Amino acid sequence: MADMIEVADLVVRFGEVQAVKGVSFRVGSGENFGLVGESGSGKSTVLRALSGLNPDWSGDMVIAGQGLSPRRSRDFYRRVQMVFQDPYGSLHPRQTIDRILSEPLLVHGMRDVDKRIARGLNEVALPQTVRFRYPHQLSGGQRQRVAIARALMSEPEVVLLDEPTSALDVSVQAEVLNLLADLQQARGLTYVLVSHNLAVVAHLCNRIAVMQGGQIVETITAADLRAGRTKHPHTAALRELSVELEEPEGTTA
Repeated sequence: MADMIEVADLVVRFGEVQAVKGVSFRVGSGENFGLVGESGSGKSTVLRALSGLNPDWSGDMVIAGQGLSPRRSRDFYRRVQMVFQDPYGSLHPRQTIDRILSEPLLVHGMRDVDKRIARGLNEVALPQTVRFRYPHQLSGGQRQRVAIARALMSEPEVVLLDEPTSALDVSVQAEVLNLLADLQQARGLTYVLVSHNLAVVAHLCNRIAVMQGGQIVETITAADLRAGRTKHPHTAALRELSVELEEPEGTTA
């Protein structure tokens, strides 16, 4: 499996504070890779640097064979998309779902806007009637499905997921994770998923990097994690905090 993402010696500072301290990892093409850790561990900071939202970093980052600089091209934002934690906060409250989904298509000069939007809603299992509603008229789960559909509009190769289910009810979380798994298989996407919840990451990801204090302390497979074959005490502690590591019925890793 060829590498889609390579991160080497990534350092991110906020003033005098070193939030990320020489993080390195690789993600294969079509792989689901998780970054897990407590609040303040640096996991979301890594994702923001990778996505281009935080330009103040040093080290080396490569996606699809192209080295990344702090300033990203339009083509980068077509190939790499992000889904945020709060679906309500990431969707413009005064724009219809139709406008929200058409915007990335117009930005990237993509044709067949109507067909692409209709297909996008179908892919995330939303009715076409949603198209002319506003975000506040939808449930939290529906809003996150819209956010996922928007991320897929530009036909990206890589999707970065920043706590995509933490703002949702537990009953809806598994539905969204299963949807993400189905989309990954159908499109051959590469995912990097950030979460504080090991159970969520183990649900979706094959390999998981555990972060503490701005560093990766252990990289482990989901199978080893479920079996308790951990090496670092912090991984073991996070595992104990997770209520359930078994995959919900119908899940694909």
